Amino acid sequence: MKAFILMAIILLSTLPNLKAQTPAKKPIRLAIAGMTHGHTSFILGRKDKGDFQLVGVFETNNELAQTRAKRFGFDPKLIYNNLAKMLDSVKPDAVVAFGSIYEHMAVVEACAPRGIHVMVEKPLATNVEHAKRMVELAEKYNIHLLTDYETSWYPTTAKSYQLVNDSNFVGNIKKVVIHDGHQGPKEIGCDKYFLDWLTDPVQNGGGALIDFGCYGANLMTYLQKGEEPVSVTAVTQHFKPAVYPKVEDEATIIVTYAKSQCIIQASWNWPFSRKDMEIYGDAGYIVAVNNKDMRLRNGKMKDEQATSVIAKDIAVYEDPFSYFADVVNGKIKMTKYDLYSLENNVMVVKILSAARESAKTGKTVKFKSSMR
Repeated sequence: MKAFILMAIILLSTLPNLKAQTPAKKPIRLAIAGMTHGHTSFILGRKDKGDFQLVGVFETNNELAQTRAKRFGFDPKLIYNNLAKMLDSVKPDAVVAFGSIYEHMAVVEACAPRGIHVMVEKPLATNVEHAKRMVELAEKYNIHLLTDYETSWYPTTAKSYQLVNDSNFVGNIKKVVIHDGHQGPKEIGCDKYFLDWLTDPVQNGGGALIDFGCYGANLMTYLQKGEEPVSVTAVTQHFKPAVYPKVEDEATIIVTYAKSQCIIQASWNWPFSRKDMEIYGDAGYIVAVNNKDMRLRNGKMKDEQATSVIAKDIAVYEDPFSYFADVVNGKIKMTKYDLYSLENNVMVVKILSAARESAKTGKTVKFKSSMR
């Protein structure tokens, strides 16, 4: 009996250590494809959370790659100047693309046949043809292909969706007005590597229309649960041709739906940076002022209410890479037209392509579904 009690005491004393002795989930082997995008700091400057292990970096500009290595403290031996060689040498589980938008397709063409998941910076592609090719590859090789937007991390974005679609706070949406942009990429200090392609009509697909018009298209597609527009009308202007000789710096896009309308104001001419959204329904309105502040009113309220939203209140990921990791690990299953989803971001490319055509021709473009 004494021997039994002694054994029980020994077993109980070891229980608190059992969890610590259980092997932790292996971090995702992550590689970076391209480093010219200014948002590389989002991943390279990210606090280590144990969910990723940086195993390779692809960049053809060695000066830039070495500069980034020195700034962020990663091993220069991780740098490759050939994407295929890097992928075959380090065998990543996932890749984040931080080159030009035009280069996104080449990254997916290299990664998909190797079974490597990809997350690109917004938007998904510069044109519908590239988007279609990327969809085909992602589906054929069964990889996740996500698109990252800053507004996808906003607690106010998640709260707005909840109020519109779960709580019916505004009733039926009639008009959404979305403002995005800043003083201009050169004015805010983007480096030469970023500016070279961001202000190029091929590598970026356009100027402010693409750079900031994509946010509104992404958000409206989310709010409308993927509803296809009826038409797109866009007007662009060139206020600073001496600064941006090749692309527009001002764009207004009107996306018309069967029962609602979205006005997207994308600009490199705002007096300050902004990302805000106004949602008007037949019963109320929501104004998402920034990532955490909102103003609300509907027919049940005497006055407008100002409120703040934090991530834990709405269960939104404020780190896109944590979201990517959980998608790759199967912890999250994206539904159609989620902000990061392929379906949503194909629609974004189609809206932007129609907007570019409208601005060029001066005519409203009837929206046609060219991809199912």
